Amino acid sequence: MIQTRNDVRNVAIIAHVDHGKTTLVDELLKQSGVFRANQEVAERVMDSNDIEKERGITILSKNTAVVYKDTKINIIDTPGHADFGGEVERVLKMVNGVVLVVDAFEGAMPQTKFVLRNALELKLPVIVCINKIDRPEARPSEVIDEILELFMDLEASDEQLDCPFVFASAKAGTSTLDLEKPGTDMIPLFETIIDYIPAPVGDPDAGTQVLISTIDYNEYVGRIGVGKVDNGSVKVNQEVMLVNAHEPEKQKKVKISKLYEYDGLNKVEVTESGIGSIVAISGIADLHIGDTLCSPENPQPIMFQKISEPTIAMTFIVNDSPLAGQEGKYVTSRHLRDRLFRELNTDVSLRVEETDAADCFKVSGRGELHLSVLIENMRREGYEFAVSKAEVLYHQDEQGKKLEPMEIVYIDVPEEFSGSVIQKLGERKGELRNMGLANGGYSRLEFSIPARGLIGYRGEFMTDTKGNGIMNSTFDGYGSYKGDITYRKQGSLIAFESGESITYGLFNAQDRGTLFIGAGEKVYAGMVIGQSAKPEDVELNVCKKKQLTNTRSSSADEALRLSPPRVLSLEQALDFIDNDELLEVTPESLRIRKKILDPTLRKRAGYRKG
Repeated sequence: MIQTRNDVRNVAIIAHVDHGKTTLVDELLKQSGVFRANQEVAERVMDSNDIEKERGITILSKNTAVVYKDTKINIIDTPGHADFGGEVERVLKMVNGVVLVVDAFEGAMPQTKFVLRNALELKLPVIVCINKIDRPEARPSEVIDEILELFMDLEASDEQLDCPFVFASAKAGTSTLDLEKPGTDMIPLFETIIDYIPAPVGDPDAGTQVLISTIDYNEYVGRIGVGKVDNGSVKVNQEVMLVNAHEPEKQKKVKISKLYEYDGLNKVEVTESGIGSIVAISGIADLHIGDTLCSPENPQPIMFQKISEPTIAMTFIVNDSPLAGQEGKYVTSRHLRDRLFRELNTDVSLRVEETDAADCFKVSGRGELHLSVLIENMRREGYEFAVSKAEVLYHQDEQGKKLEPMEIVYIDVPEEFSGSVIQKLGERKGELRNMGLANGGYSRLEFSIPARGLIGYRGEFMTDTKGNGIMNSTFDGYGSYKGDITYRKQGSLIAFESGESITYGLFNAQDRGTLFIGAGEKVYAGMVIGQSAKPEDVELNVCKKKQLTNTRSSSADEALRLSPPRVLSLEQALDFIDNDELLEVTPESLRIRKKILDPTLRKRAGYRKG
């Protein structure tokens, strides 16, 4: 018999990047008494890994639970970036409603549309939380109209359109239902969640059904499956059948060895969980996202939407440069292979394929940010390897015509920079669809552009707009191939011999372009040490010492002045490399190099290609 479980609510927090989801979850945790009164709490406590803390973005969805007036509210904090959209798509299967957080100044942004579309398609009720109402330039009333327009564009039902609005300042820890009356705490938001988000329903007497929506990984326990109990109950040591709606042949008997529920930021061991509970299950080695755990008597899988396919790929190669193995802890192809395949345990949007070469792997993801976060994580763990330039993944239609992934790009820039942005994106096969005014005297430009046209553009965009531009993109399906794109107009400055860079050699080299290295750095033949001012590559000897004679003294060198080198970050280096170059990644250094280090062989390869 179908029953409603009134003491539980399951809700996901969704939003465009930087609109304050994680800070809001922090406040809900604090005000529900999860932390002791005198406990020191880090800011954005849900962003647990180092990269999330440094960049201020959420990469993995996180589960937490708070208790308000005897009702347990399971909260899932989701990422806002399109590259981690795979995380958002699937956690929505665990919840009965969503809180859509929107910045009171920026209003509806591209990712707001993406995450909201997912929620509306699953017929989930939406609470709109307009955050940052204490910003001096906040405009909450206009933002309400923008959100309602967005609901209409996405063909929301009448019930969904009739959604409650809560106004909050997550930073100050206040919320209110009426803009005229300032709030003092988060109670209005808690009350709205209890009143408006439906309680989970299911049949407690039916067979067990748990859909696994997220996989956690722990060195000691192995894979941990997280999902919601849809029907029946789930117990420790229970024998269940593992099935999957997309793989009918998959049927395997397994045993649940440990069962956890969430309490604040911790997982608490329990012996049994009923309908509507969000549980973590360990002890099943071959558990994947989209699997259903059922009673063996009647194994019925729960339908699960397929995760969006990757659109971009890079080649990860064992480092074979002359400086290989000097800075990393894990350097062999076996280390690289094990680490990449281990990433598949937790990241559903990633694909790793072995190639004909044993030391080379093709890694595909949802975007440049998605892959650069993986590279940064591996680098910090002590891995040393090389990566190629990102390439898009092409498809073919029935007629055999080449199709490529397309993106819609929204750009907000001060008016004086819009000309150069339109010109640059035009050269990269971008098509201007729309032009209007955004908030704060900015122009808003909307482009349709091939995904490969954006590869390597972000750094250039920041320079062109003097850091004032905001760029957001969302995937827009596959379109017909738009023709070739030239990525870089300037060549590279290449080291001619191996050794250590010397001021005298660098002083002569800096007239030829922008240097990426300073004096006293290790270089090798074929390493890229800067960007040339001309379209062709230039080879230079930066290890050249001054020949000393009676008339040339060594102290005359002190007068040489070097311009500070342009030190590239990981993203900038990935943006800069060309198709015949690799980025050598070690825990201590990032070096750009030519694929073929020997200058004679490189010239020959160039002639053949030409």
